[in-house]
Amino acid sequence: MKTYTYVAKDTSGKTIKGTYECDNEQEVLDKIHEQGLFCISYAEALGGSKKTAHKFKTAELAYCCRQLAAMMSSGLTIVKALDILYKEEENKGAKAVWRDVYESVQKGDSFTEALEAKRGCFPDFFVSMVDAGEISGSLDITMKRLQEYYANSNKLNNKVKGAMIYPCVLGVLVLVMVIAMFTFIMPIFADMMPEDQLNGLQKALFGFSDFFKAKWYLLLIGVIVIAGVWIYALKIESVRLKYDYFKIKMPAVGPLMVKIYEGRFSRTLSSLYSSGIPMVECLERSSKVLGNSYVDKMFLQVVDEVKQGSPVSTSLSKTEIFEGMFCSIIYVGEESGALDDILEKTADFYEEEAEAAVGRLVGLMEPLMIIIMGVAIGTILAAIFPMLYGGIAQMENS
Repeated sequence: MKTYTYVAKDTSGKTIKGTYECDNEQEVLDKIHEQGLFCISYAEALGGSKKTAHKFKTAELAYCCRQLAAMMSSGLTIVKALDILYKEEENKGAKAVWRDVYESVQKGDSFTEALEAKRGCFPDFFVSMVDAGEISGSLDITMKRLQEYYANSNKLNNKVKGAMIYPCVLGVLVLVMVIAMFTFIMPIFADMMPEDQLNGLQKALFGFSDFFKAKWYLLLIGVIVIAGVWIYALKIESVRLKYDYFKIKMPAVGPLMVKIYEGRFSRTLSSLYSSGIPMVECLERSSKVLGNSYVDKMFLQVVDEVKQGSPVSTSLSKTEIFEGMFCSIIYVGEESGALDDILEKTADFYEEEAEAAVGRLVGLMEPLMIIIMGVAIGTILAAIFPMLYGGIAQMENS
């Protein structure tokens, strides 16, 4: 047996390191998967070369699903479709993954089994949908649904990134402006008035300016330490739980976050349920895509109640996470026996609501940055103007 070291992540995003004694690399991946972990990298101990699995991004998955759906709808087998897909792939990491998947399927494994062997590369949602498509014999339709799902997700992600550009530029501008004022502007006025005539605000600003010029590196170290402590604290389960709870309950921002969650949850649940996956598994996997540990914890209760026969709408309403209208729509779908159609229409509606929520959420940041900039400039001017007026008065008197 050989000794392998690995780095993996659990469903909450926590990094886990360990070692295994296995005969081959595939056995290492199987053991990591059995623990419910996602493999990031693994290496053979004592000089073994490290291999990092390529993790597919949303845009890549949307492209691959579109290609596979088009080829399979044209009558090509999954083996031939995977052969063409991996040969056309330009990214070396993705090409290696698709080549391994192709070779596994060509040897007789199912598409799902081949994907399971690459568990760290593909999300659970993707693997579950493919599994359901193979069982139902509608893999081409499933690929179309996956393509739509990942295309919509990528569209929302791009909208978030695009909307964040202006607040980020504004934030950088505020930071640069404050640094420039304390480094270059404040020292110019330092000798305009005797120190015993300075008020408290002026003494504080000039003192900070001197400290910043002389020991700026201490501030930099402080920022790095605070950031490190914050990142470490979020890895602690109890702290992460409180932080995620605060995100959905805080004023103004909380309701907007819930809108975004409702859009992602409804689309994921719609895609899974329409593929024939049992509702319990749909709920388990749908909550994972939200990336909120508090929601995951509450969904444990939802899953238990649904297993015992409770309606989904009733169990969801008890969590007090989603809006009453969202739960009512699901209730209507359950009562009418058309839950799959209701979920699809609900997903379309709440995705539009999610996009609007992103716009409003970013819109809240822009005035906040402007307020911070105004306060910073106003504070400095409040200290400088009395000195200017005093200097002008002295010149007139003389």
